[in-house]
Amino acid sequence: MSTLKNIPVVSHEKPSGGTGNLLANVFDELMAFCRSRSLFMLHYCTGCGAIELPPAMTSRFDMERLGIQPMVTPRQADILLVTGYVSTKTLKRIILTYEQMNSPKYVIGICSCTVNGGMYWQSYATAKKLNDYLPVDMYIAGCMPRPEAVIHGLRELMENIKKGESDNWRDYYRRYDHYLGNQQRLFGENWQTPTDIIGEARHYDLMGPETLGPHTALLEQHQTPLKPFEMTLGLADLPVRKDEPR
Repeated sequence: MSTLKNIPVVSHEKPSGGTGNLLANVFDELMAFCRSRSLFMLHYCTGCGAIELPPAMTSRFDMERLGIQPMVTPRQADILLVTGYVSTKTLKRIILTYEQMNSPKYVIGICSCTVNGGMYWQSYATAKKLNDYLPVDMYIAGCMPRPEAVIHGLRELMENIKKGESDNWRDYYRRYDHYLGNQQRLFGENWQTPTDIIGEARHYDLMGPETLGPHTALLEQHQTPLKPFEMTLGLADLPVRKDEPR
């Protein structure tokens, strides 16, 4: 059993040229298969596409039979489902939610609005292409797509995860300066999030030639470290009415 420690196991990535440790490849394929059959979905209901989710979840189509079920927190979610048009103000929350999710993570854009702005393509307050700001693994176009299309898209994503082909989450670390630049052009040069993406890129060993650049340098100029809230307990800190003795 001690020889297993010497087997290099790399998630998703296969050795170059198709050669390498076959047992390690089996472990990778097993991990990818298990990951594709157990997906927690965080549905960020930004627009009218959210109407199609209840029938997709309930008994007629029953996406839970595929191993996909809704999750209420990004900390435990695998899929971020963006269901409809994305306003500039809402996009900030989507990015914050995405960055809170643990990797590997996947993004699905539902409705034509996430592809090109849909019927709001002329609106100054609407983000036109979601993949300019986040790496999108799959689009399910339509206005709105029926539950059958949603189920079909989820099946395609599961198959891509099983094959090890759905790894766009790595692109967010490798090309962070690109995504951050698009975010800064929309939100302003002082835009920042609490998440240390560069630190996570180093942690996952995904530092690329486009991880750092002029936009991350601009971020460092404006970024301020998070400070914990100061909490004090005692009668002296409680508000007192003027007509009430201390």
